[in-house]
Amino acid sequence: MQHGTPDTLVLRPAHVPLAQWRQVYRGARIALDAAALPAVRASAATVEAIVAKGAPVYGINTGFGKLASVRIEPEDLATLQRNIVLSHAAGVGEPMPLPVVRLMMALKLVSLAQGASGVRVETLQLLEALLQQDVVPVIPAQGSVGASGDLAPLSHLASMMIGVGEAFVGGQRLSAADALARAGLQPLQLGAKEGLALLNGTQFSTAYALAGLFEIEIVFQAALVTGALSVEAAKGSDTPFDPRIHSIRGQRGQILTAAALRTLMQGSAIRESHRDNDVRVQDPYCLRCQPQVMGAALDIIRQAATTLEIEANGVSDNPLVFTDTGEALSGGNFHAEPVAFAADMLAMAICEIGSISERRTAMLVDPALSGLPAFLTPRPGLNSGFMIPQVTAAALVSENKQRAYPASVDSIPTSANQEDHVSMAAHGARRLLQMAENAANVVGIELLAAAQGCDFHAPLQSSGPLEAVRVLLRAQVPTLEEDRYFHPDMLAATDLVRSGALASGLADVLPNVEPVA
Repeated sequence: MQHGTPDTLVLRPAHVPLAQWRQVYRGARIALDAAALPAVRASAATVEAIVAKGAPVYGINTGFGKLASVRIEPEDLATLQRNIVLSHAAGVGEPMPLPVVRLMMALKLVSLAQGASGVRVETLQLLEALLQQDVVPVIPAQGSVGASGDLAPLSHLASMMIGVGEAFVGGQRLSAADALARAGLQPLQLGAKEGLALLNGTQFSTAYALAGLFEIEIVFQAALVTGALSVEAAKGSDTPFDPRIHSIRGQRGQILTAAALRTLMQGSAIRESHRDNDVRVQDPYCLRCQPQVMGAALDIIRQAATTLEIEANGVSDNPLVFTDTGEALSGGNFHAEPVAFAADMLAMAICEIGSISERRTAMLVDPALSGLPAFLTPRPGLNSGFMIPQVTAAALVSENKQRAYPASVDSIPTSANQEDHVSMAAHGARRLLQMAENAANVVGIELLAAAQGCDFHAPLQSSGPLEAVRVLLRAQVPTLEEDRYFHPDMLAATDLVRSGALASGLADVLPNVEPVA
């Protein structure tokens, strides 16, 4: 534990803002605030007192789940904790992405450090050391139903801490024992309740949901930029972004996104060229209703962000140790229903962000709607231009629609019906990264199409911010004059979306997903 250095992010249990969780996900070096240690020591002492008293307390001197009525003798308590870790490490599938594992580990560290879980200081020190030395457990991504906590994936974390399983060190996959030895660390000898405290909780689901949130934020902001560029390409109107329209409805996200679109287009010569002689009385919905659609998405993204920030700072294992009374109380904080609902909201939001983006691309390639050459190629017929990239966008949007089905409405009983209602938060959260990736590709395709459409309006230019985006793209992808191998163009455009480059320098223009007080 340390108070931190200039390049270290100090996490204060129960008070970690969303911005810091974003930094952890992006690879920031972390340390736990040393002020948390007295509460941790008091919690561990409370567990010791419960053990000494001998009265049956779930998770400390009893079996687990359906076996909670089985008393465990004092000499078997260490074996009990080791057994629950090993038996519950039953995940399958591909390993979790390393940034998500690091985020999960940091979430678990902050949860345990609040002094309600009964773990010892040395247990926190090992978890902190693993993060600081970038020793990342290999954790299969499938096997949690989101209650009683994310048992299987968190058990793989706990297994690695006791020297069982595998870990990545410097990109190399090693046995847990070798990984610990390389870092100069000793395997953990579990004390009473510690195995259960490590594997119980919502940190797997919350980590995936937060990772999805952070990736969705980038795609959302990029889609506002490409949406404005598509309006320019189609010689659409900025009248639908007039603040009076949005203030009279009052939806906060709508007001913010309209302001962003209005600012992005401000000073555009393309817009001024047709202000007094617009061919269309009204633009298609994909252009005109951007504030309503993207604003609604922003509102529910922020609502989900609020839920996840609270969850990330809460304690979600069981039982919980209360040092003021010396009690260990059994409850259900491991049930991840709040995370499941948040993940479902994020899934709907990213689905719609991609959906309306694809509709703008479809509009641009249709000469009857856009007034531009068919499929955005100077010589249609001989060239297919943007015909098939739009098909790819349509495929990705449909895939996201299938993925967007709510996970939280499903449940299946487990543990011989003791755990008879579960959240499926893990399923709901885990899909978000792929959905964000699909949407990033859709927005990348729109970026290419919108920039190509604006090229037909030369020498007229768009606004300063939008021209900067076109310059950024054209540095990697030239205007499409004749058909060429399209795949590299799409990769380059999607990389610009995914990297956050489209939003660079526009922090005062584009809304973010920070929870609103």
